[in-house]
Amino acid sequence: MKKDCLKEVESYNQTGFNYTMSLINGKYKLTVLYAVYRHKKIRFNELQRYLHILSHKTLSNTLKELENDNLINRKEYPQIPPKVEYSLSDKGQTFIPILYKMCEWGEKYIN
Repeated sequence: MKKDCLKEVESYNQTGFNYTMSLINGKYKLTVLYAVYRHKKIRFNELQRYLHILSHKTLSNTLKELENDNLINRKEYPQIPPKVEYSLSDKGQTFIPILYKMCEWGEKYIN
């Protein structure tokens, strides 16, 4: 029998489900995470062009949140003009199979 990850505990954040949801909660987090995964390494402007639905501020905030949660890495190069690349962290890489399972589920029930 699988563990009941939704059952109530003393503190709301003490379940794996709640922790996972806290990391991916946000309108575009999963989309940005997947886009970074698809490109391996990507610069901010490339990412914004790829995800044309996001404003500069929204993408910037989403990337900061994903970086703070250690799901993506931000590498800044000391040059003029500044160059910054984003890539998945090791922790972010482990989330990709979950994204694929979500895609499979969606494809199964889309109609």
